[in-house]
Amino acid sequence: MKRIVLFLFLASCLLSCNQPANPADNAAAPVAADTTYIVKTGGNQLIRIDGKYNVWTKKIGDGKIKVLLLHGGPGFSHDYFECFEDFLPKEGIEFYYYDQLGSGNSDVPTDTTLWNLPRFVEEVEQVRKGLGLDHFYLLGHSWGSMLAMEYLDKYQQHVKAAVLSNMTAGISSYVAYTAKLKQQFFTPAELATYDSLDKRKAYNSPEFQNLLMSTLYTKVLCQMPLDKWPEPVLRAFKKANQSIYIQMQGVDEFHVTGNLKNWDMWGRLPHIGVPTLVIGGIHDEMNPEDMRKEGKLIPNSRTYLCPNGSHLSMYDDQLRYFTSLIGFLKDVENDKFVADKK
Repeated sequence: MKRIVLFLFLASCLLSCNQPANPADNAAAPVAADTTYIVKTGGNQLIRIDGKYNVWTKKIGDGKIKVLLLHGGPGFSHDYFECFEDFLPKEGIEFYYYDQLGSGNSDVPTDTTLWNLPRFVEEVEQVRKGLGLDHFYLLGHSWGSMLAMEYLDKYQQHVKAAVLSNMTAGISSYVAYTAKLKQQFFTPAELATYDSLDKRKAYNSPEFQNLLMSTLYTKVLCQMPLDKWPEPVLRAFKKANQSIYIQMQGVDEFHVTGNLKNWDMWGRLPHIGVPTLVIGGIHDEMNPEDMRKEGKLIPNSRTYLCPNGSHLSMYDDQLRYFTSLIGFLKDVENDKFVADKK
């Protein structure tokens, strides 16, 4: 009899152990808060600017080399940089997207007094602090390269090395060169039509846009037929803030009528002391000779012009662009960087 009672007791204990827990019991159980846990956001972070605006950033990859990207425009967004994801992370390079104020995923204020170069320089500094970056790598493309030069002129003590991608150091020389490009790529009839539409300011007309995009931009911006342009590039064009672009640049790449029209950095380039890569394309809308001159004036620099590249060399001469970029970043990080002879 004792054996039967003992067996029944053990059986009941086993059955009770296998019963599902009562949700109410779990809810009542105390849970210790983990004060060290940081909520994951996929690398996304908003940085507060001027105490009232938010700009969007996103960290991609992990590594000792940390690169902050400054996109072109003004008024475009990070989207066309997305090809960097296919090259940098696998090399152990960590980089940060950043949509400048008024662009992409960042706040879009209507205050037009915000759209000027000095304020954008201070914005970059606030983003640097917000991300906790110091002794970092700064990469600017096009307008972002102009912004990078100005940032280096004031804050280069925080920068380990810089990449100036597809940008000349002065607007006057840029305008002179783009005037030659129109002569080069337009037939006499196309040039007459373009100039006629230009005089009438018919910039939104299908005829003007076709000449601009299909005849000029496919030669000097991205050397592919429009229907073959990479999706991130098309997306960046669709999302562009035209108000900022027109106020600072003009109606297009060939009209510089905005507040950047007198910008000039030539005389200040020798003050840039950090290792610098000047990179561009032989078929760029920027004069290749200007970019070579830029590299010569920066004392501790290396210059590389992609032989098949235009303004978006990271797409139309992609392998050469990223081979040069990654080689530069690793050379600096490993103390193997050697500047070009001047």
